[in-house]
Amino acid sequence: MEERDIRFVRLWFTDVLGSLKSVAIAPAEVEGAFAEGVGFDGSAIEGYARVYEADMVAHPDPATFQVLPWRSGTGTARMFCDITNPDGTASAADPRHVLKRTMARAADMGFTYYVHPEIEFYLLKDEHHPGESPVPLDNGGYFDHTTLGAGTDFRRDAINVLEQMGISVEFSHHEAAPGQHEIDLRYADALTMADNIMTFRVVIREIASLKRIKATFMPKPFTNHAGSGMHSHVSLFEGDTNAFYDAADEFRMSAIAKHFVAGLLYHAPEITAVTNQWVNSYRRLSGGAEAPNYICWGRNNRSALVRIPMYKPDKASSARAELRSIDAAANPYLAFSLVLAAGLDGIEKELPLPEEASDDVWQLSARERHALGIKRLPQSLDAAIRCMEESELVAETLGEHVYDFFLRNKRAEFEEYNRQVSQFELDRYLPHL
Repeated sequence: MEERDIRFVRLWFTDVLGSLKSVAIAPAEVEGAFAEGVGFDGSAIEGYARVYEADMVAHPDPATFQVLPWRSGTGTARMFCDITNPDGTASAADPRHVLKRTMARAADMGFTYYVHPEIEFYLLKDEHHPGESPVPLDNGGYFDHTTLGAGTDFRRDAINVLEQMGISVEFSHHEAAPGQHEIDLRYADALTMADNIMTFRVVIREIASLKRIKATFMPKPFTNHAGSGMHSHVSLFEGDTNAFYDAADEFRMSAIAKHFVAGLLYHAPEITAVTNQWVNSYRRLSGGAEAPNYICWGRNNRSALVRIPMYKPDKASSARAELRSIDAAANPYLAFSLVLAAGLDGIEKELPLPEEASDDVWQLSARERHALGIKRLPQSLDAAIRCMEESELVAETLGEHVYDFFLRNKRAEFEEYNRQVSQFELDRYLPHL
């Protein structure tokens, strides 16, 4: 900190819904923060504590120290924190702890859990006002190369900042819809990746603000354009060996990989309220456009919920499963926890992998899907909540505190939404009824 003239250190942590929280301390306070933590009022944080048990402590993780490069003029750094109760026990409300706990369970089974996300987002012109429709920054399409366009410049600048913060970017490109972009982060263990995703969202919004445009991770801001997902490639390693790879199998999938994917498919309905936690998430899932809404798997099948990528079928380290339902606005700590828990349950119970879906499941009739045993994901936040309410796996993975708060919060969100009169209803019914 002295070498880099750091004047402020921001302590970052995440609430239950995945919103980033921050408190700034002076460099002189950092040593004390490492030793004793920094106290704060947990009752003011979404999902953390009730008023009568409000005191909580943030403990910065020194391994996550990074300078914030866009804070020019004043040296500012950040560290992620683990949240504890005053007696030093881990807070049941801390999403980072939920993921650490789930990864420890995987470690007890001999596995390290890696994630590689493809994060989509929209860039919008910043003249948007409440009540008006958003306007995309550009009119590009999938993989379009635009000569020094604003979006191309934006991605270059954002990637430079991410790299300066130690976050490796694999590649980036324009997505299918006007104003939609994708940046893929190089794989890392799930805890590091969840921290990286929280940082990624801050970087994208900060760079957009500096350029006087707006970036949004809203799952589906446009009716007629694709939503923004966070396709997540996951794998388990045993030491340096990819546990998902088997050279003798025709799909190059090990028994562990098959059971893991079977667990994902089996538990998909009950974890959807977390992987797709907003009312708006279900606009994306019902709209096709590479957003899955049917529970099946396939190789190179982009209509499937779980895809087995075939880029390098004989490269052991690249064997992985891609879950395509998670959207770009999910809480990554909780989402990755439940994906792992579902997969581990499949491994422990040796769940059988269903038949591969080789067809475009969007084009099949309801009768054909039924004959193939292909069910739908929940079609609304309300339906997803009902599935989650029945789930022992979600309750055990999240812990009672997070599970109860999350369900209460999401029920309230859906009830508030359900009372709204939409523009669709006004346009369709007002002229005739």
